[in-house]
Amino acid sequence: MDLTLNFIAYAAPAAKQLYMKSGFVNIFGKPNAGKSTLLNVLMGEKLAIVSHKVQTTRHRIKGILTGKDYQIIFSDTPGIIDPKYKLHEKMMQAVKGSLEDADVALLIVDIADDLEEANAIFEALHLKAPAIVVLNKADKVNEETQQKAIEFFRSKNYCKKIVVLSALKNKGVDYLLSKIISLLPEGQPFYEGDDLSDMPTKFFVGEQIREKIFFLYGEEIPYHTTVLVQEFKEKTTLIKISADIIVHRETQKGIILGEAGKMIKRLGTEARKDIEAFLGQKVFLELFVKVRPKWRDNDMQLKEYGY
Repeated sequence: MDLTLNFIAYAAPAAKQLYMKSGFVNIFGKPNAGKSTLLNVLMGEKLAIVSHKVQTTRHRIKGILTGKDYQIIFSDTPGIIDPKYKLHEKMMQAVKGSLEDADVALLIVDIADDLEEANAIFEALHLKAPAIVVLNKADKVNEETQQKAIEFFRSKNYCKKIVVLSALKNKGVDYLLSKIISLLPEGQPFYEGDDLSDMPTKFFVGEQIREKIFFLYGEEIPYHTTVLVQEFKEKTTLIKISADIIVHRETQKGIILGEAGKMIKRLGTEARKDIEAFLGQKVFLELFVKVRPKWRDNDMQLKEYGY
């Protein structure tokens, strides 16, 4: 089914801005609603890692989008869950911090998901900022389902605007951007220059490695694993990177390594390709696996690993 006409129906050209608008636009929603995909499409760069598994995003990831008459600091936040470990608690603290400084909130929903459950999460946020409900993955449902979702959220007190789109197919995203700009306060830019994020390069390198762990290993391993970049040295012809893959059981170390080291070699090869594409330079990547029992519940280790 072609939904092109339906997307156009909700679109309108953005009014020309004669003044600067700037602010923090933070993205909230359940795991796998498409928050990271939306951030990447809005930014035109892959800042947040993406996988089909839940809880892929663990940090608040900021993207700085600067236009002629606006600057938007987007934040991708972890999917909202009930914490089971101190790691989860840290993730939910990132969500709380994003609530406090948001000028505009994007409440993203998988349009085919349980709308009542999504609404309960959004109401529990007690938002102070104006909110745009983003009905994502609209390319996968018919117009009747879209209309039902629109009517459902239209009556909610927190809902300022509704935008129907497909982040993965980049349909309706420009219209969303125009609605975001219309809600931003007037103000000077928070960041000068052309930086896309305030996060260090080492952070994104570690995330690229962690994304490959999500793709290459079974359901349990990615959630018990984190990555710590120990070395990042720019040499004449390449960048030398050394990183530790942290697990909390010896058996998990064996799975990461694989028989005769085949899996970690594959992991290193695939991660290196993505890191080279991200940095635009040749990379020499070394990976080591270290066992740190119960690291997800250890405050000192969580701080060391950037949480």
